[in-house]
Amino acid sequence: MTQPVRDDHELIRACLSGSQEAFASLVKRHEERAFWAAYRILGDAEASRDVAQEAFIRVWRALDRFDFSMAFSTWLYRISVNLAIDHLRRNKRHRGADIDIMKEGLADESLDSAPDHEQGSRELVQKVRDVLDTLDEKYRTVLALRDLEGLSSKQISDITGITHATVRWRLHVARKHFRDAWVRIEGPDSLDFVARDDVPEAASAALRD
Repeated sequence: MTQPVRDDHELIRACLSGSQEAFASLVKRHEERAFWAAYRILGDAEASRDVAQEAFIRVWRALDRFDFSMAFSTWLYRISVNLAIDHLRRNKRHRGADIDIMKEGLADESLDSAPDHEQGSRELVQKVRDVLDTLDEKYRTVLALRDLEGLSSKQISDITGITHATVRWRLHVARKHFRDAWVRIEGPDSLDFVARDDVPEAASAALRD
């Protein structure tokens, strides 16, 4: 007989009673979420896997302090994002990896052998990551969580611990910095294929394809 699926809070209570199996279930359910929370900020698959692993270590150590009034996913997001930000601060010269290569399991695939439209998409993705890498972490974080991850300003506030008003202000500044950096790196003519006031959304589409 199939066992009923336990929600996150039930699994946490089981963990607190000593069940390692319950914690393994939590990890399996949310490891991809932790990875992507880090990847949207770091743009590097290996570093994001390390952050996700460290996030679950932090979760295990702090489970006895978990606030059952909140969703486990929100708590995990907050830990993952903060760890990713810490990683950025320690690695100022960090450069993003190509998301398409990462999606293929870091397969050794030559861009020269790819169809022209695929190569063009990959080049755009790398350009987007190059521009994101120029932003200060506090702006890069809100831009990644809002325009790439699709979270609301309220959710970002809950995750990062900054006020809703500050999130909205940083997002406004981040979008401006992104557009300015895009023009500085790629030139004003590069905006011909995207809406001048909508570059971050174009970045979002590129990174999700």
